[in-house]
Amino acid sequence: MADVKKTLKLVITRQDQPESAPYKEEFEIPYRSGMNVISALMEIQRNPVTSSGGDTAPVCWESNCLEEVCGACSMVINGKPRQACAALIDQLEQPVQVAPMSTFPVVRDLVIDRGRMFNALKKVKAWIPIDGTYDLGAGPRMNEKKRQWAYELSKCMTCGVCLEACPNVNEKTDFIGPAAISQVRLFNSHPTGEMNKDERLEALMEAGGIEGCGNSQNCVRACPKGIPLTTSIAEMNKETTKHMFKRWLTV
Repeated sequence: MADVKKTLKLVITRQDQPESAPYKEEFEIPYRSGMNVISALMEIQRNPVTSSGGDTAPVCWESNCLEEVCGACSMVINGKPRQACAALIDQLEQPVQVAPMSTFPVVRDLVIDRGRMFNALKKVKAWIPIDGTYDLGAGPRMNEKKRQWAYELSKCMTCGVCLEACPNVNEKTDFIGPAAISQVRLFNSHPTGEMNKDERLEALMEAGGIEGCGNSQNCVRACPKGIPLTTSIAEMNKETTKHMFKRWLTV
């Protein structure tokens, strides 16, 4: 059966440098069945000519796994933050509007600096320290029911979509965002990670921590992995409150 659509139109918000003003360019490329936004961007890269026939620089973007695992290709597609590799052209209204996520500084075109998100993970120590433990043998095991529950939280790919969707994450705030809060819940639930539980809770109680959440619940609706972010935030609210009272009673 012949393809109904012969060409595809994309309107891309571009930016030459971090300090320069954004602008839009329209491209019209050959349509192929099964295309996603990444394959459309690749087509533009092969032939960087605007729909009006003018030569232009190839569009810059990031991608890696192309199977919604690495989180690198996050961008705003038709007004919705999502992964470009999972955005199928046949399911998108045209012309397809593509823009960088606005929560993070733009490096160039669709490439953003997600440093804010990684710094938040550093702040809450979203890892399990193992230095010096290599000769201690196997650590404690999680029971299967708890492991399956924790696996849902471990699906986070640091894509930044939840931060883009959150109205409390912007250049005027230092809110660490829902992803880091959920990772505190994940690592505090681990038998070994629990040893640093208090440190993580203390980090959440600092400026820019959990108090910055406005409970809009945009994050859980936007998360491409369906992670129960609002449940994690509620649980960490409870845990930080308990930790606060515990700290007062031990002073």
